[in-house]
Amino acid sequence: MSNETKERFPLRMKPETSRRLEQWYAADNCRSKNEFVEKAINFYVDYLETQDNQSLLPTALQAALDGRLGRLEDHIARREFTREVELDLLIGIIADAVEVDRDELKRRRAASVRNVRATNGLISLEKRARSAGELDWDDDEWQD
Repeated sequence: MSNETKERFPLRMKPETSRRLEQWYAADNCRSKNEFVEKAINFYVDYLETQDNQSLLPTALQAALDGRLGRLEDHIARREFTREVELDLLIGIIADAVEVDRDELKRRRAASVRNVRATNGLISLEKRARSAGELDWDDDEWQD
């Protein structure tokens, strides 16, 4: 048993509320109705505090989510940086190997923007080559 001091608090409730208390305190793995009522009060107070803060989550949960989201953001940023370095390397190699005039580059950039918008960024080499007529394979050879 806990050594912490507890205060007595007289409580009156409607018969229906008492029936619900009787029904749920054991289902919630509470050792007593007191424990259930205390948990319910703490839950409701957390809810009220979230209303005051105009947040949907209790402070502790919000802090935990913020921490996890921060780590996820860092992970994505590191992966994106690595991807951009590789893309820059690839573009540099292609630019050294192929000469493209300014008008052709503008035309290709506009076409690329249209392709990305039309596919929500889900472009694959196989689909692009197939749409350009460069692949002669049957459709069942490429799983999208």
